[in-house]
Amino acid sequence: MSGLGGAVKIYVPRDAAALSVGAERTAQAIVTQAQRRGVAVELIRNGSRGLLWLEPLVEVEVEGTRMAYGPVRSEDVAGLFEAGFTSGRAHPLGHGVTEQIPYFKRQERLTFARVGLTDPRSLADYVAHGGYRGLRAALALKPAEIVAAVTASGLRGRGGAAFPAGIKWKTVLGAEASQKYVVCNADEGDSGTFSDRMLMEGDPFVLIEGMTIAGLATGATRGYIYLRWEYPQAKLALEAAIGAAYAANYLGPNIQGSGQAFDLEVRMGAGAYICGEETSLLESLEGKRGQVRFKPPLPAIQGLFGKPTVINNVITFASVPIILDRGAEYYQHFGMGRSRGTLPMQLAGNIKHGGLVEIAFGMTLRELMEDFGGGSLSGRPIRAVQVGGPLGAYLPESQFDTPLDYEAFAAVKGMLGHGGIVVFDDTVDMAAQARYAMEFCAIESCGKCTPCRIGSIRGVEVIDRLIAGEQAAKQETILRDLCETLTYGSLCALGGLTPYPVLSALNHFPEDFVKPVRASSASG
Repeated sequence: MSGLGGAVKIYVPRDAAALSVGAERTAQAIVTQAQRRGVAVELIRNGSRGLLWLEPLVEVEVEGTRMAYGPVRSEDVAGLFEAGFTSGRAHPLGHGVTEQIPYFKRQERLTFARVGLTDPRSLADYVAHGGYRGLRAALALKPAEIVAAVTASGLRGRGGAAFPAGIKWKTVLGAEASQKYVVCNADEGDSGTFSDRMLMEGDPFVLIEGMTIAGLATGATRGYIYLRWEYPQAKLALEAAIGAAYAANYLGPNIQGSGQAFDLEVRMGAGAYICGEETSLLESLEGKRGQVRFKPPLPAIQGLFGKPTVINNVITFASVPIILDRGAEYYQHFGMGRSRGTLPMQLAGNIKHGGLVEIAFGMTLRELMEDFGGGSLSGRPIRAVQVGGPLGAYLPESQFDTPLDYEAFAAVKGMLGHGGIVVFDDTVDMAAQARYAMEFCAIESCGKCTPCRIGSIRGVEVIDRLIAGEQAAKQETILRDLCETLTYGSLCALGGLTPYPVLSALNHFPEDFVKPVRASSASG
């Protein structure tokens, strides 16, 4: 299939990860070489397919089929043209048909179905690939029917807490208020996570559609996307898509002639990790210092500006259109137990094939790391894996066969969180990792509650004494007691979950906390 005027369609990602390794220079080189050789090309800036070790990944459309080449640096472009890559011919950087690359082929893409496939700034492209079908279905339903569909699907919040989305929505729907809000938590601050960013940069319309459906379902007429300031490319993509949605009446006072209204805008955060917590986010959105609120009242009752508010994260909202389009039963078909649908897993750290993998719940952590990740980048044995961001537990090799399921991870005192996975080989110092987790809490604490504000600082000091072998048994007792105080006394999850990485490192890798030279006096 050819592009405009018979031109060859060539896709180069505008995704931040691709840009960081030279995608802009690669795109410019393609244009320059095409002009020099008299080859007509239509350059399309798509989202990333998620095969990050192959970025910049260049795709060429040949008779309707996309052929992949990567990683393509600007200096590789001339050789690709000489080899005939515009006709899909072989080259050392070639990987054949994109959809047949094993890493990509084995995935079950629902939320990310269009990411990398379409032009993220084109509303026409979005609609041509099934976009806004969910909204059209929602417009034909009553609010309670929309909420019932989301509830029946089993969709749980993808931001970390995994709270059923339908229950939140039902609460907001039932609340009486002159104004209600929909807020998207796009403050993706966990280490090793990038699915929110990839989706906002690669398919912003699906987030807009999901939030609009949430507005229709709950009676909310105004929405805000709270975006971390470190995501300038996502801001550009979202604002372009929101502008296009307004122009086509998918946003505004009269959505598709239905008489129903929903307005949406992007607000930027200021870099505070704590603003990923929903009530701290609301404080920041209101122009205040980002500090955690006491609960109750819940945000669904008294949220933004004291009004009933739906707060979900990017992937949660982006999952809604497919539920309304294909039905709750279709979505329920994916997953296991109480974990339904798919979760975009993000492979990072010491991993050979890092990137995004969207799969149904149920695959084991080991299968994900070996079948998709290809093992460690260093080639050494994988010793530990942190799942769920900087507050997630460190899992040892004996737990690698745990299914990717909310309840299964809770059973081993871990959490799936936002789906971020950071891999460590056998050279890692787990005592240092435990110290890092406690120090992270100390740095990022909002300071409102004593266990988090003071306990995290004392925790770093105790870990330092434990590692130094100063009355090690006593320090370990103090550390465990301190972790219990953090768990049950903290106001929010930052302090409450910091013990997960600390205690998992201490329980599974105790040898790292006692240096050989101190072994004889470790007991105090």
